[in-house]
Amino acid sequence: MLEAGIFDVGVILHLKSLVGKMARTSILMAMEDFYAVHRNYTTKLVLHIRDSNGDNMRAASQAVDLLQNYYVRAIIGPQKSSEATFVSDIGNNSQVPVISFTATNPTLSSADVPYFLRATLSDAAQVNSLAALIKAYGWKEVVPIYEDTDYGRGIIPYLVDALQEFGASMPYRSAISRSANSDQVEKELYKLMTMPTRVYIVHMSSAFSFGSTLFTKAKELGMMSGAYAWILTDGIANVVDSLSPSVLDAMDGALGVRFHVPKSKELDDFTKRWNARYRQDNLDDPPLQLSIFGLWGYDTIWALAQAAEKVSMDNATFQKQQDIKNSTCLGTLGISTMSIGHKLLDAILQRKFRGLSGDFDLRSRQLQSSIFQIINVVRREPKGIGFWTAKHGIIQNLNQNGSEHTYLNSGPNLTQVVWPGEVSTVPKGWQIPTNGKKLRVGVQTSGYPELMKVEMDPLTNAIIATGYAIDVFEEVLKRLPYAIPYEYVAFHNVKGVSHGSYDDFVYQVNLGVYQIAVGDITIRHNRTSYADFTLPYTESGIAMIVPVKDGTTKGTWIFLKPLTTDLWFGSIVFFIFTGAVIWLLERRIDNTELTGSISRQLGIAIFFPFFADRERVESILSRLVIIVWALVLLVITSSYTANLSSMLTVQQLQPTVTDVHELLEKGEYVGYTNGSYLGDLLEQIGFDRRKIKAYNPDDFDDALYEGSKNGGIAAVIEEVPCIKIFLSKYCKGYTMIGPIYKSEGFGFVS
Repeated sequence: MLEAGIFDVGVILHLKSLVGKMARTSILMAMEDFYAVHRNYTTKLVLHIRDSNGDNMRAASQAVDLLQNYYVRAIIGPQKSSEATFVSDIGNNSQVPVISFTATNPTLSSADVPYFLRATLSDAAQVNSLAALIKAYGWKEVVPIYEDTDYGRGIIPYLVDALQEFGASMPYRSAISRSANSDQVEKELYKLMTMPTRVYIVHMSSAFSFGSTLFTKAKELGMMSGAYAWILTDGIANVVDSLSPSVLDAMDGALGVRFHVPKSKELDDFTKRWNARYRQDNLDDPPLQLSIFGLWGYDTIWALAQAAEKVSMDNATFQKQQDIKNSTCLGTLGISTMSIGHKLLDAILQRKFRGLSGDFDLRSRQLQSSIFQIINVVRREPKGIGFWTAKHGIIQNLNQNGSEHTYLNSGPNLTQVVWPGEVSTVPKGWQIPTNGKKLRVGVQTSGYPELMKVEMDPLTNAIIATGYAIDVFEEVLKRLPYAIPYEYVAFHNVKGVSHGSYDDFVYQVNLGVYQIAVGDITIRHNRTSYADFTLPYTESGIAMIVPVKDGTTKGTWIFLKPLTTDLWFGSIVFFIFTGAVIWLLERRIDNTELTGSISRQLGIAIFFPFFADRERVESILSRLVIIVWALVLLVITSSYTANLSSMLTVQQLQPTVTDVHELLEKGEYVGYTNGSYLGDLLEQIGFDRRKIKAYNPDDFDDALYEGSKNGGIAAVIEEVPCIKIFLSKYCKGYTMIGPIYKSEGFGFVS
């Protein structure tokens, strides 16, 4: 039977660690403050503080010792998630509540060990805030760098799910062993530099010293520059204020998320007292800044002290299965005969109060938070730049009563961020690495250099590819959210010839000579059996290039051609008809002009439509007829003048061939680009193989000029994009007929 009013509590911390030292001071101050306020309490906690030294088995051994030899009714701690796995099982078997305010591994579940309580947040609580940052900056790939422990690995599945919700992914996971030395950390960083992703999420506990080594080495290797983005989880962000100046200097430009602690007068007063007490308790250590872990430790003591007072201890007994002094055997652990552990657990779960850390509520068996602060390490100091809330996402400010302001804009609503390298430009999130495996891109010189031209640098022997196809390919790579290092491989270097067929060129991808092929490659059905194509990047179709001839003969009688024969005949008839009408109308009123012989009268009647004036034409009706005739004559004259001018100044060009079947019927010779599939297509159409000639595009002009009867060709069959390039050079003398057949256009091969 224990002494009345005494409530033994075990505390297991890593007392040599930063968080352990911080928590010890907070816990001792919490004891003093609580009983200074509650002097009338009849139950008083008695703390038995033990050092786990960061070892899982030592933590378990200390728990067994506390239960076996000191009959503790509750255990605060342990500090690490891996330690909590062991200790929580021991506490659960003994029906003794285990309350950890630092074990954040999401795999620690109260469903499996109901006597385990988490007076902190699960790491899963922060993944949405991390994912929100990634999404806000438009990054599509991120690499987590984490310690290879239960704590480090626990967050990864939750982070993967959060990133996948908006299409982001983890191309690689960098796990660093606790036993890794500085050289091994450096080797891992070199490995990351060979990859295109430049956004890193660092998830390490404050007890893991390589968090500091990581950033120091990263700065030495030039990875703390404007091309990189570093994001800290709360494991480091919660204690970043207490890191050494050299480490903070190496972290300059990093972002981080941590639990938001609301400001209060009580917190300010406690912080001042805590700073003085810590210096007093740790004379040989540099000063630390109070973090959220210290506040959670403080509030945990208050919650446990209130619960202990509520639980009646008068009739409680603690029965041991065996009376073995100083034993650490699990089989000798005692169990409360009257379910004191269960009553104490219920009392803790019912405690809800406003502590120094904010609302302290363990009804869900762990703390809940909807607000995280986003920080930016700038000039050795963590600077708050915004917040993340479950309701509103990323916001810049919180008002005094805790409600959120929303800011509707496309980017993250944060105070100006200073990125690594002291730049304000947001990192792209990817970069072409200086080493590593490159994508082999097959290229072949086209007959049209505007589409593809391949050369070799005489100094470096590097393949240089230019042209429209390369412009499209490289622009696509620029728009990708990640970098793809690549190199061009010339097809003629592979084949040992200066030029090969496009079918052979495409087949090299199937052979694995290179991963993709870029160029003026037509998407064809037979090629899809051994290669995949992208969507076409040019218009499709096959057409003909044919010479044109002037369809107008300029001779002596060209002045008759502006009007058709029917129009000439109609004009003459209308002219005679108009003269006759005027003659009849004027004769009715005895016009003095119409006297004399019949031949004289007819001459005057014909004269009227051209030269009649108001004095010589007396009838009103005659004058109306002349007006109508004048208008008709004006229209005919204007049309005649325009057509004659066009005939005399503009060349009337007509194609020599208008249909591919016309070439077949006449047995004409046709040409195509050497190495193209169009030669086979012409045979399928029905052309005699002897009538099909292969040329380089530069020779088309001469071949067409000579003509089919003089050893040349009558037409060229070619892809529409190539024809347009040809016509841009030879705009006179040729035209395009068609498209005569449909094709799928040009695409890239993969």
